[in-house]
Amino acid sequence: MALREFKLPDPGEGLTEADIVTWHVAVGDTVKVNDVVVEIETAKSLVELPVPFAGTVSALHVAEGDTVEVGTAIITVDDGVGGPAAPAAPAPAAAQEPAAPAASAASGSDGEEIGEGLIGGTTSTGRTAVLVGYGVKQTEAVRRPRKGAAAPAAAPAPAASPSPAAAPTAAPAPAPVQKSTNVSISAQPEGATGARALAKPPVRKLAKDLGVDLGSVTPTGDGGVVTRADVEAAAAGAGADGEWSHAYADGDPDDITTRSGADRMGVREVRTPIKGVRKHTAQAMVASAFTAPHVTEWVTVDVTATMDLVENLKRDREFRDVKVTPLLVLAKAMCVAVRRNPGINAAWDEAAQEIVLKHYVNLGIAAATPRGLVVPNIKDADRMTMRELADAIAALTATAREGRTPPADMSGGTLTITNVGVFGVDAGTPILNPGESAILAFGSVTRRPWVVGTGADERIEPRWVTTLALSFDHRLVDGELGSRFLADVAALLADPARGLVWG
Repeated sequence: MALREFKLPDPGEGLTEADIVTWHVAVGDTVKVNDVVVEIETAKSLVELPVPFAGTVSALHVAEGDTVEVGTAIITVDDGVGGPAAPAAPAPAAAQEPAAPAASAASGSDGEEIGEGLIGGTTSTGRTAVLVGYGVKQTEAVRRPRKGAAAPAAAPAPAASPSPAAAPTAAPAPAPVQKSTNVSISAQPEGATGARALAKPPVRKLAKDLGVDLGSVTPTGDGGVVTRADVEAAAAGAGADGEWSHAYADGDPDDITTRSGADRMGVREVRTPIKGVRKHTAQAMVASAFTAPHVTEWVTVDVTATMDLVENLKRDREFRDVKVTPLLVLAKAMCVAVRRNPGINAAWDEAAQEIVLKHYVNLGIAAATPRGLVVPNIKDADRMTMRELADAIAALTATAREGRTPPADMSGGTLTITNVGVFGVDAGTPILNPGESAILAFGSVTRRPWVVGTGADERIEPRWVTTLALSFDHRLVDGELGSRFLADVAALLADPARGLVWG
């Protein structure tokens, strides 16, 4: 047999690490080339990783929730080359080197195999395997039938030879237990004793959700495996003692749904690790706030005509199958205003000491997701029709809410909209997305008394009104340019027909 390690690949965009979110396989499962085996979270998005070779899963080297650096081995697969796989634990490190490349594959400089059916190569159906947003899933991982513990297929190998990453360091269990129970072993010590607890991935997730330290749980399963009942019993005991101060709830203190009301009353502090999207956002906002000199201007505008346009578009056959909102009109208005004020669509190149004027608009739409704020952008939004822009916004927001926006969609932005109005907020002072020149906050659209008409016809009527707040980088956008751009956007929302003249 040949044991092959799959290492965490480079997700690009300068990222050097990722968090393990969900394992889709367990030890003993059979996988085929390009089966998705794990879901990871980078600093920008969730990514599904396909395995580049086929075989039987021999070991999972990291647990859900672990932060792993690029190049770290995360899973070992027995490809079955050289004879049937032994039921023992993974062979020594010398046997875990990747097998020699097949005749149909070329060997890359980093030692990873590339070629037919592998990541970046071509599958048997002629499709290309990719890392981010991979959608060509030829097969599903097949769970290997469990073997009876009393009648193993072959005698287990001595327990003294398993690799450190695949067996516990204290009181090691026989290898057949690991294979027959599909147990995942964390690469990080758990508990004060440093022993690694044996538990299936779903049990590990349950322990994480309940704030239970697996290293402190007394296992009752065969071979010292921690069961779901063990975790629930430990959680019940901790709840009775009020020991919940260290618990996590997937990063959301209000999402502790597994506890009783009395348990929640005992929670005085909830600590959430700063990682993934939230960590990246924090670093980017600090860098932006203390690098680009921000200026923010506001304008309050009567958008009754825009609201009438939205209602008309909803009834239009061309827009029947797409969601039409005031945000769509604002997005189009910003693209039109950029044509009248091209200097607003620029970037500051500190290294070259140049202002880079861009003749394309990659319009970012800030989206709140369960994992934090992300800002994917619509490439070449200025070249799109209103219907094309509506489709692009719908696809962008849906993907962002699922947490599956690829890193490429969050780079290269030029301008951004942050729609604070959906939260009932009137206005704000948004911070620039790094590398961009301006960001516009779209406040809530509400009915307010407004003066309409002039002279003898002047009167007060209830109108749809909103506030726009534009923050811009004062190094490359002066007050005149920023004011003219904001005034043009406001004018287009007050009278969308102007777009026919200006566009």
